[in-house]
Amino acid sequence: MRKILIALLIVVWSGGSINAQQTPYTNPIIWADVPDPDITRAGDTFYLISTTMHLMPGAPVMKSKDLVHWEISSYVFDKLTDTPNYDLTDGTVYGRGQWASSIRYHNGCFYVLFSPNDTPWMSYIYTTSNPDGGDWKLLARTQHFHDASLFFDDDGRVYVFHANGSLRELKSDLSDVKPDGVNMKIFERDSTETGLLEGSRAIKYKGKYYLLMISSPKGGKRRQVCYRADKITGPYEKKVILEDNFAGFGYVGQGCIIDDENDNWFGFIFQDRFGVGRTPLLMPCRWEDGFPMLGDENGHVPLSATVPLKPYQPKNHYVESDDFSARTLKLCWQWNHNPLNDAWSLTERPGFLRLKTNRVVDNLYAAPNTITQRMEGALCKGVVALDVSKMKDGDVAGFAAFNGHSGVLAVKAEGKRKYLTMNTQIVNLDNENGKKIVDVDVQQKQQTTLKKNKIYLRINCDFNLHKDMATFYYSHDNKQWTQLGEPFKMRFDYQKLFMGTKFAIFNYATKTAGGYVDVDFFEYNFIFN
Repeated sequence: MRKILIALLIVVWSGGSINAQQTPYTNPIIWADVPDPDITRAGDTFYLISTTMHLMPGAPVMKSKDLVHWEISSYVFDKLTDTPNYDLTDGTVYGRGQWASSIRYHNGCFYVLFSPNDTPWMSYIYTTSNPDGGDWKLLARTQHFHDASLFFDDDGRVYVFHANGSLRELKSDLSDVKPDGVNMKIFERDSTETGLLEGSRAIKYKGKYYLLMISSPKGGKRRQVCYRADKITGPYEKKVILEDNFAGFGYVGQGCIIDDENDNWFGFIFQDRFGVGRTPLLMPCRWEDGFPMLGDENGHVPLSATVPLKPYQPKNHYVESDDFSARTLKLCWQWNHNPLNDAWSLTERPGFLRLKTNRVVDNLYAAPNTITQRMEGALCKGVVALDVSKMKDGDVAGFAAFNGHSGVLAVKAEGKRKYLTMNTQIVNLDNENGKKIVDVDVQQKQQTTLKKNKIYLRINCDFNLHKDMATFYYSHDNKQWTQLGEPFKMRFDYQKLFMGTKFAIFNYATKTAGGYVDVDFFEYNFIFN
């Protein structure tokens, strides 16, 4: 939406009309956390799926008609319930949960396969005929496939590419693996593949099979490679199809390629951008000597280009302001772990989101019903308005730049007084034992006495290169602002939450459950560059 408005101004100034040749875009096309992308196409409409791990609802499906402007269409599931860890009970699923999904459109239906990166080790397969309606149904559970790519062949057989070059055949109805079907290693790593090799994305083009993977050789550069074969079982030959250090943030790798209705091809590959997360880049895909080469004619990701198709205007955005006047939450919101639905409400006080405590916990990372949205680069800010009059002694509520390393604005109720504090928090997790919370290192930076029960909290974020800074403010009138604490360095830590930093609104009890806060609004603004 924002990029379309910029394009409209350019067209007005030039006196022209909108078309693909006159509408610019800038990479990253989504300067926000949308990792492990996979795209399928139904006619002129593209559907993108990505990873959100411990956030619920999960497996977000985005929609576009031009590959640049995207909206959230639906989520594949509301919650996962295989273990109590999804409820923040007896452990957590931080950095686990739904992981590296594959989406495919086949014979009028959409299919999604993902394998949670935790126990029980299995894969889920969901299907729907209408991803815009969100009517996804669980079709099957089958064996665990790491970083898998679902593939429908022309002869009706169905396969999964996974791990480091493994292939497994499914039953034609996708109900399970085919016991007597293909189950093999289709290639072995060559001498240059000494590090990470994963992120399978498979297509068939002009009778040949193509498997894209991310490659990170030890001591080498992150890159995208492609394996090609005349038969699905091989033999396969490999070619490096992208190796580019884009905009100083690092080498680009992991994603997919997709065609439009006119056999034009595009690369959709993410880049690690530190605190904000992993951001998708759109680039040309040129078929050279039978391989899909990514980037411009020199193999570089373009900083800017023109929208390749008729510009699309999304109905919603993946980060949005909200006055909570609707009876349902906007699609941009996700809960940290499974929500406790009897402990939040949009109807008990119309026009407010009520967050109630119903469990006594020790810290923010164990707190249920923390609600989150993505942050965006280059610059963004979020403001929340809180009514804290119904907090109980020991309650903690507020607004955070939430990750494994968090910067937090917290209202603390202590007896009859309330205090506003800015602190930093680092969670330590037991990665070998259900990702249980071992401890949280809290460093208080500044505290002030809160004299009113209506408080406005603001977080300003700077994700420019070498920045990743969050700065914290409060106000009593939403006009005059006072900085609290010190700027906080946001971090991406794959051993902790394994995702970009999120805006998070929270309320939890440390002594007695039953208190609540009312969130009047969340106001969001951003500057792309």
